[in-house]
Amino acid sequence: MIPAKLIHQAEEYVDSGAFFAELAAMVSYPTESARPESHVAVKAYLDEVLTPALEGLGCSVTEYDNPSGGPFLVGRRIEDPGLPTVLCYGHADVVDGHAGRWSEGRDPWTLTGDGDRWYGRGSADNKGQHLVNIAALRLLLAEQQKLGFNLTFLFETGEEIGSPGLAEFAAAHQELLRADVLIASDGPRLDATTPTLFLGARGGVQLQLDVDLRPDAYHSGNWGGVLRNPATTLAGAIGSLVDGHGRIQVPELLPPDLPDPVRASLAEVTVAGSPGDPAPDPGWGAPELTAAERLYAWNTLEVLTLGAADIDRPVNAIPGRARAVLQLRYVVGTDVDGIEEVLTGHLARHGYDMVEVSVLGRFAASRTPLDDPWVGWARRTLEQVTDQPVAVLPNIGGSLPNFVFTDILGLPTLWLPHSYPGCLQHAPDEHLLGSIAREGVVLAAALFHALGNPTDTEDPR
Repeated sequence: MIPAKLIHQAEEYVDSGAFFAELAAMVSYPTESARPESHVAVKAYLDEVLTPALEGLGCSVTEYDNPSGGPFLVGRRIEDPGLPTVLCYGHADVVDGHAGRWSEGRDPWTLTGDGDRWYGRGSADNKGQHLVNIAALRLLLAEQQKLGFNLTFLFETGEEIGSPGLAEFAAAHQELLRADVLIASDGPRLDATTPTLFLGARGGVQLQLDVDLRPDAYHSGNWGGVLRNPATTLAGAIGSLVDGHGRIQVPELLPPDLPDPVRASLAEVTVAGSPGDPAPDPGWGAPELTAAERLYAWNTLEVLTLGAADIDRPVNAIPGRARAVLQLRYVVGTDVDGIEEVLTGHLARHGYDMVEVSVLGRFAASRTPLDDPWVGWARRTLEQVTDQPVAVLPNIGGSLPNFVFTDILGLPTLWLPHSYPGCLQHAPDEHLLGSIAREGVVLAAALFHALGNPTDTEDPR
């Protein structure tokens, strides 16, 4: 059981304003990975924030070049080679700051408190989350002068642009990153009030459908009924893939089944449980599944963009070209190899051989099994310090580079998120809830304390 004194210290760290002040310094670095000119801010964040923080935990710190993108930072503290090793992960980069678009004139690079909401780019994704874990480790070390385990902390600087080079780095440095378990924080918990563990992430494939029939537009009165309309064609093609109620029509785009353990884990899970969340639309998606099963355990095909001609200034003409970008979100067990050929063949059989299909990008699905001993250990540990059940999700609906840790490094993965679905992390007004940060430091401290102070009945190793 985590000592009451350590719980008090974790809560006091947030209540005193120390967490806010430290996060404010982190947010002030505009580490936008999609902007090449931000490499200076990224480098400064590694040198001036993360390196001192890791050295304060007794880590030796090394920065590694990345031929595919921004650098990696690795901190290691080896207390005893015979002890277990935990690998922690975070990302130093953020999405575009959207300066000038925040409410009430807020600056994305200035942490601004408004009640329980702390506004700033990176406050929730991911600076506030890796600060929770750094703070918990720091408190544990101060309390007992040791961790009781070995620590490796890996930071990347390109998660928001698809983690370029991360898989290759992990494959080339497996000994450096060797561990017994990954404990990391990113993404949202189930809702603002429910402590959550998730074990992986859905994968994704981004697809472009292009109907390029002619270079010019032709008057609809003179040519309507004679020339094929690419926009109408594109709408029909999309409808053959996913119908107007969000139901996938191509069997190859669906998972083979919904495993019983996954179904059981989601039986009591309610989607959209926070104030301000949009209500799930009735009749949308696979009708035989619950909302939680559709979000966390099934595949969805979403239209991200759809266009032809100028929608704001239409003219009486048949456009020459129409395009759409779709995204397949998929769970473990779905075969997405050859998806371009599968969709091209499907569309041809439905009379749409003039639609060109191309894959714009992809990332893999991954999941730690629900019956892994580390999962039960983490759940029991967290429920000792919270007054409610902990939600355990097989994976989140979004994406993370979890496959790097499960498939390349062979680790069980425990993600303890410290944000919530309404945090607006990729939009103006991104914010961290102070209440979640406060609870998060306690929960993280509990996990790390239990790892360093195992009992015979609870040790998952």
